[in-house]
Amino acid sequence: MSINIVDLRALPPLEKLQLVELLWDELGETNVSIPLPEWVTQEAAKRLDEMTRDPSLGVPHDEVWRRIERRHG
Repeated sequence: MSINIVDLRALPPLEKLQLVELLWDELGETNVSIPLPEWVTQEAAKRLDEMTRDPSLGVPHDEVWRRIERRHG
C-alpha cells in the first residue's frame, strides 16, 4: 500500500475527518480483533472501578446527546 503523507496533510480538515470516518466504519465492519495497548485496558478498568464506586460520576446517554445538540445544534 502506498499512501502519500504529503497529500494527506494537504487535505482540508473536513476531508481528513471524512477519511477517518471511512476508515473507522471499515474497521467496524470487519471481524478482525484490534489489539489495544495495555494502558487502554488499565484505564478502562480504572474508570469502571470509579463508576462502580460512585455511579453519580456518570452521565446518562440521553443527557450526553442533549449536551452535544446544545453545543453543535
